[in-house]
Amino acid sequence: MTTYVVLLPGDETAWENASPEEQAAVFAKHEEFSQALAARGHAVTGGEELTHSRTTKKVARETDGSLLITDGPYAETVEQLSGFYVVESDDLDDLVQVAAILAEPGSAPVEVRAAVDHSGEG
Repeated sequence: MTTYVVLLPGDETAWENASPEEQAAVFAKHEEFSQALAARGHAVTGGEELTHSRTTKKVARETDGSLLITDGPYAETVEQLSGFYVVESDDLDDLVQVAAILAEPGSAPVEVRAAVDHSGEG
């Protein structure tokens, strides 16, 4: 089994302004996604909705070695990372097809990325 992370972009302002019915429709898509994963042999092993980017802290090291810590939000981006799933799967092609359930027309794409397996190193 390979571990994949399904990265979910989102427009935080649109989410905050969404009606309860609109939010319920999004949650229903996530339920559909979870059920399809299970039905097709994939296993969700983790995942979370992330807090608003206004709570973000970016940490960078300057060339002189000093730390640069910047508080969010980051107005230069419309789409922020809004959540993720960790999925165990033997079938990337099928996982990508299931991830399409969460892809919204006109929005940033859902990203499926394999985690690096360091278990054989040593």
